[in-house]
Amino acid sequence: MLGWFGIFGRSQEIQRLERALRKLGHHPALVSDAVKLTTIKQLKAGSGGRTPDQPAIESAAALLAYCAMGREAFAETNGWRATEAVEDRLVAAFEEGDGIDEKLVLLALTARIVHPSVQERFDLKAE
Repeated sequence: MLGWFGIFGRSQEIQRLERALRKLGHHPALVSDAVKLTTIKQLKAGSGGRTPDQPAIESAAALLAYCAMGREAFAETNGWRATEAVEDRLVAAFEEGDGIDEKLVLLALTARIVHPSVQERFDLKAE
């Protein structure tokens, strides 16, 4: 994932995730490598072991960026339509359960990168 012993640099999937995070206004250095690796692993598992496509990576990045930035900062960068779309996904993730969105939110929560306003708004707790 991180390249062969770091000699060849980061994997293409990680680079694509980092570009997607940056495009959404969240600097990728603020997300640990462990979270990025696990995100890619979850996306691969959700697609039957195949390399995740760009829309899947961008979708995951949007959820992670929203969780980390909070509603106001995310909306300022990406607009209210994108913000509401991510919020709808958050609500659906916990209503449906056991989907990729739920796993990514739980990952962000466990990694302690969820903005306090998002934790409060959606009553998220790591137990």
